[in-house]
Amino acid sequence: METKKYPPYGDDLFTEPANIDADTLRNLGPLTRLAGRWRGVKGVDVNPKADGPRTQGYIETFDLVPLDPQTNGPQLLYGLRYHQHVVKPGELQTYHDQIGYWLWEPATGLLMQTVSIPRGQTLLATGVADRDATRFELRAARGELTNGIVSSPFLDEAFTTTEYCISVTMHDDGSWSYEEDTVLQLRGRSEPFHHTDRNTLTLLSAPVPNVLARGTIRLAGG
Repeated sequence: METKKYPPYGDDLFTEPANIDADTLRNLGPLTRLAGRWRGVKGVDVNPKADGPRTQGYIETFDLVPLDPQTNGPQLLYGLRYHQHVVKPGELQTYHDQIGYWLWEPATGLLMQTVSIPRGQTLLATGVADRDATRFELRAARGELTNGIVSSPFLDEAFTTTEYCISVTMHDDGSWSYEEDTVLQLRGRSEPFHHTDRNTLTLLSAPVPNVLARGTIRLAGG
């Protein structure tokens, strides 16, 4: 039987890359400008309610921390661990909390975002982007095995998430923005609902290099 090949990895699925650059901030490609601590004060969320769509403003902080390089056999990934915390204007109670990873594979241009929220839902969205891209888009769909959506029994039955899309745009002033479209099939409704979120983030503090990069600098006497 002919061995299936997975470019650019070849047949060897176990040997890890040699001479890996320890500095993640030098290798994040299109994710480079996301690294750091950010704040957005003009978020707009359109969400479903019993009597129809509701538009809600929100404020968020977004922490994106460089990871050490990650390998899967010959695959090499660089990325950011993130925490998104959202409140309504003038309130302390959490409106939305989300954690996950942004990952980029330099050899293929593959982008990945993992999403996990404390209401019983997680997903993996994927896309492709060039190293110097200033806009990119990732998607996930219910039932897909490589960019899928998994929900708790209640959410899957009552607020079925069928699709997820996020587009990110870098701006000339150093800020960046995102637009999300989460398609829901609500129980008892015939038409899908587009739950949308958008915001623009400005930098609060620059990123700290990843652990391995900091250690390499110390060993070199820097």
